Amino acid sequence: MRRREFITFLGGATVAWPLIARAQSDQVRRIGVLVGLAEDDPQTKARLAGFRQGLERRGWSEGRNVRIDSRFTVSPDRYQPLAKELIALQPDVILAHSTPIATALQRESREIPIVFVNVSDPIGSGLVANLARPGGNLTGVLFYEESITGKWLAMLKEIAPQLTRAALLANPKTTAYDHFLRSAKTIAPSLAIELVPNPVETAADIERTIVDFARVPNGGLVLPPDNTTVIHRDLIIALAARHRLPTVYSGSYYVEAGGLMSYGVDPVENFRLAGSYVDRILRGDKPADLPVQAPTKYETAVNVKTAKGLGLTVPPGLLVAADRVIE
Repeated sequence: MRRREFITFLGGATVAWPLIARAQSDQVRRIGVLVGLAEDDPQTKARLAGFRQGLERRGWSEGRNVRIDSRFTVSPDRYQPLAKELIALQPDVILAHSTPIATALQRESREIPIVFVNVSDPIGSGLVANLARPGGNLTGVLFYEESITGKWLAMLKEIAPQLTRAALLANPKTTAYDHFLRSAKTIAPSLAIELVPNPVETAADIERTIVDFARVPNGGLVLPPDNTTVIHRDLIIALAARHRLPTVYSGSYYVEAGGLMSYGVDPVENFRLAGSYVDRILRGDKPADLPVQAPTKYETAVNVKTAKGLGLTVPPGLLVAADRVIE
């Protein structure tokens, strides 16, 4: 190549490289989202706002360089059809809300990257090989380890020392029910509590189960994270108050709505963390190499007004430990 031609080539390349980089940065990437709650549920809106914040902090803006295709359902029977629908869109990455939704997406594709959130037993559920190196096309944010049931049961015993029975209330179709049941069965005897498994699927199941359980005195409820009980949270809170059942929940939004107390992570923050992993995948990282993230902050919330309505006194130790006290 002659010197003059070489200089001309270099000049053209100097102009072309920024154009190529700009074209790549301006490319609109596609994200799929599947959520097991109603689209208009305040919790859905808050969590997806957190997800978008996680993306925006890393330079992704819906309508500019990213498109988000979202699907919502309160019916477990719709998980698989909606998973198939999202996979058909061939997004760059999919956000999966909960264990059964992540499982439904995994059945449809072993290639499209999937970032899960609100998953408590990713190894036992077959979503990842191990937490440090997931090994497949899924990774995400861990919700709760099974040992957290010990904390929930201990809180019940602390606020209601006379308590001798606890019902574990959740839908096996919308959460990793056995994951929490195993741990609760192991821990309950040490607290002199009889654990009563109560799987539910519908609002009618929830009402019948709580009414039947309340017929025997000295009982309380434990609600692990579960899409079904989130959907019917107002019903559960009302029934717990009516039948004077001390109840511990996995999220403070229950307590804000009138529930007695909770201990758990902030689901909005978990969605925000999921946004950071979606960003890394869009920039070229592989899910197989991204460790499953564990939450770092837990929050205790207590509703003193609800405790008074149940005839309970909140112990000083619980009040001191509470991050949020609702009078």
